[in-house]
Amino acid sequence: MKDKKENKKKRALLPIRMNILFFAIFLLFSALVLQLGVVQILNGESYQEEIQRTNLDTTSVPVPRGKIYDTNGELIVDNEAMYSITYTPANDVQAEDRLEVAETLAQYIDMSDDQYIDRITERDRREYYLLLHQEEIEERLEAVNTEEMENSEVYDATLELITDEEIANFTDEELEIIAIKKELDSAYALTPQVVKNEEVTAEEYAAVAENLDELPGVNATTDWDRVYPNGDTLTSILGNVSSQEEGIPAEDMSAYLTRGYSRNDRVGRSGLEEQYEDFLRGRKEQIQYTTRQNGSIIGSETIVDGERGKDLVLTTDLEFQQEVDDILLDEFQSMKASSSYENRFATSAYAVVMNPKTGELLAISGVEYDTENDEYNDAGFSALNNAHEPGSSIKGATILTGYDSGAISPGDTFRDAPMKLAEAEAKSSVQDMGTVNDLTALERSSNVYMFYVALRLGGDYRHPMPRNANIDLNMGETLQTLQNYFNQFGLGSTTGVDYPNESTGLRGQTPEDPGTLLDFAIGQYDTYTALQLAQYVSTIANDGYRVQPHFLKEARDPVASMDELGPLYYTTSPTVMNRIEMTDDEISRVQDGFRLSYQGSQGTGNDYFDDKSYNPAGKTGTAESAEFVDGERFDLNNLTLVGYAPFDDPEVAFAVVVPHVGIGEGNEVNLKVGEQILDSYFEVKEDHDEEAEDSDEDSEDEE
Repeated sequence: MKDKKENKKKRALLPIRMNILFFAIFLLFSALVLQLGVVQILNGESYQEEIQRTNLDTTSVPVPRGKIYDTNGELIVDNEAMYSITYTPANDVQAEDRLEVAETLAQYIDMSDDQYIDRITERDRREYYLLLHQEEIEERLEAVNTEEMENSEVYDATLELITDEEIANFTDEELEIIAIKKELDSAYALTPQVVKNEEVTAEEYAAVAENLDELPGVNATTDWDRVYPNGDTLTSILGNVSSQEEGIPAEDMSAYLTRGYSRNDRVGRSGLEEQYEDFLRGRKEQIQYTTRQNGSIIGSETIVDGERGKDLVLTTDLEFQQEVDDILLDEFQSMKASSSYENRFATSAYAVVMNPKTGELLAISGVEYDTENDEYNDAGFSALNNAHEPGSSIKGATILTGYDSGAISPGDTFRDAPMKLAEAEAKSSVQDMGTVNDLTALERSSNVYMFYVALRLGGDYRHPMPRNANIDLNMGETLQTLQNYFNQFGLGSTTGVDYPNESTGLRGQTPEDPGTLLDFAIGQYDTYTALQLAQYVSTIANDGYRVQPHFLKEARDPVASMDELGPLYYTTSPTVMNRIEMTDDEISRVQDGFRLSYQGSQGTGNDYFDDKSYNPAGKTGTAESAEFVDGERFDLNNLTLVGYAPFDDPEVAFAVVVPHVGIGEGNEVNLKVGEQILDSYFEVKEDHDEEAEDSDEDSEDEE
């Protein structure tokens, strides 16, 4: 009986326990449902955003380029701040979104000028029309078989369905929207693109800034542009910077992108701007964008502060550079004006001035005459790129070649009289000079002496040379020997200058007759630039050491102050490229010949340099040239001049080249320019020395 009562009691408790268990489960499920409701209903949107907030993208914002100064700290290139309207699209932006932004932005900025409207293409018009008439054009597309087309081909086919009439009559307002949209379409995701930065008014800037909430991706900021406080001085040497529309040159795209550039970055395209791009570019500001998975931006943070580029200090003295520019232009214009017909083919003149010991380029100038527009243009870069036959100015290299090769010895003499080779016209100096040695050959510029050097170099030691003599030389080997010797001076080889795309001139091939080979010895075969000639004479002035010419003196870290240079970041030092093979005595003898050329009683430069207190030396040059018009030949001369001073301790060397000058008396433009360059150099130097002394005295007085 007892067992039955206990079993009955247990059976009575079981339903109660089950109910409690079910009730507990019910409460748990209720809590779960309640929590799901809270998550999905109350906090669903915020949690969804949190889920989508998974991407961090970094973009770089360009900074102003470094400034450029002359050797005395005078500003040559600066940056001018200007208002700028930019657009930075998110990853998910569609064409419809950009159109909406363009329509809104058109209310606040004016882009109706021809410079914007004229850039609109037919494709731009069609794309705009397509966005406004999407359904209509897609209905037309149904008649086209697109099954085997790529997506881009389908899109192109869609645009072709729009007729010329449909895009022919846009209003001015619509064209302005198209122009703005064109700039927006050029932007890459998360990369700022300039929409307008020229002549942005304060009203436009303020209107955009006040309505940024209506303009997703648009910003009102500042941009910069290169300005030149000293006008055109050195601008051809400084080079150009690309616009944001041009961006990175297509031919160099891969190289720039691997170095962290964006496609629309502004870069140096020529000259020193290109040569020193790595210094001038600066450190971009890096912004980290927080984006949703669909690409929309929900936040940003600057993770690296930007810094404008390094400031460059050049070796060029701005005051002296301007003096050289004026000298070259004035004398060239005067020559053209005095004999305009005879000098109608003379369209350029060049001058290079450098320190022969350090290679510092003190001034480099060029002027080119535009015959169509009757105007004279700065062309300093052409002194590095345009090569011409130099004439007798290279005779110092010929003499030194003769010494080292054993063709001649110091003091050797030859009879300067016309030399008539078989089946060739007579070759001579400007006048019969009688017996000349190596020094008088340089002083009086004997061609015949140089001919004998070349003949002996080829193995023909006859003297005097018989009339109508047949010459049997290995002309290829002899020419190669001469060219190799000349290369030691920088003639026919790169000078090593820190400048892009330097020309090495035209290297002549093996001539067909000995007479042409002899012309090489007097500078009438291979061609050289003004810079090569300046390095050549510097090598002789510097006791045979060929120093690399350079524009850059140092690079400085940027500072906020407008009136001072920052800490030194990089500095250049003289680089000796080679030492010519001749002995000190042989080089000294050619130096004496150069001094006689300028100061000797029979020197070809005597009239201009004999009485100078700075004791100059150098060599004049005239090379025959010609122009052909409708088959008619016009004989001309290339006038050159090289020199240095002071003779006993050279601190300045120069070269002047004026090609295609008419033949006639009074054409001494090379000598006039050279004389004034040296005069100006020592005058400017004296002024700087006096200023430095005054500054030191003022400092002492303050102490």
